Amino acid sequence: MQEPVVLLPGMMCDARLFAHQVTSLSADHAVTVAPVTQGERISEIASGLLSVLPAKFALAGLSMGGIVAMEILRKAPDRVTRIALMDTSPLAETPEGAAAYEPMIVGARAGRLQEVLSGFMKPDYLAPGVHRGAVLAQMIEMGMDLGPEILVRQARALQRRPDQQKTLRQCRAPAMVLCGEHDGLTPLKRHSFMAELIPHAELRVIAGAGHLPVLEQPDATTKALRDWLKMPLVLR
Repeated sequence: MQEPVVLLPGMMCDARLFAHQVTSLSADHAVTVAPVTQGERISEIASGLLSVLPAKFALAGLSMGGIVAMEILRKAPDRVTRIALMDTSPLAETPEGAAAYEPMIVGARAGRLQEVLSGFMKPDYLAPGVHRGAVLAQMIEMGMDLGPEILVRQARALQRRPDQQKTLRQCRAPAMVLCGEHDGLTPLKRHSFMAELIPHAELRVIAGAGHLPVLEQPDATTKALRDWLKMPLVLR
């Protein structure tokens, strides 16, 4: 058994997001999908996870999970053996972006969670094609199961998220930056920028995928993660 793998899901997602990856990677790794739900600040979520995660682990996060992964890397770089950042951003939220979460919070608290979730994940964030509707439906199902209080908590954390450019520049672990070619939420140019910040980083673009390549193109995404897990460790 090789180094344990920790997967961090995106906003209003649970372990179902990584079903394909867990099934495949569990053949030779201990795989944990850790929730990013406990805390109203990214720092609180990261600290809570560090208290229960293994001493050392490979860390992969998608979207909000990637934002939490960068904070874990900042807090405990010696515990992260390698990092994969998928469809995410290292930048702090803008005032306009922070304000955009407020109607979501109000709607969730008013009992309109399904409406909020439907507006949050827009179809053009994903790749065009026949599977788009099924992926969106799965996202709404996960979000409804998590419930409105989790949405409020996560929205508050994202509103206050820190800039992590310095963290990425200081990263000395093997790193992969992965993006769906059609990601309409965190586009490819954002990921090229991230990959340039990180020493030893590899940029992987998943064809036929948007913001959720783990669901849209699971085979290609899992292969990319397997390649990442084979990257040689870097002398620090």
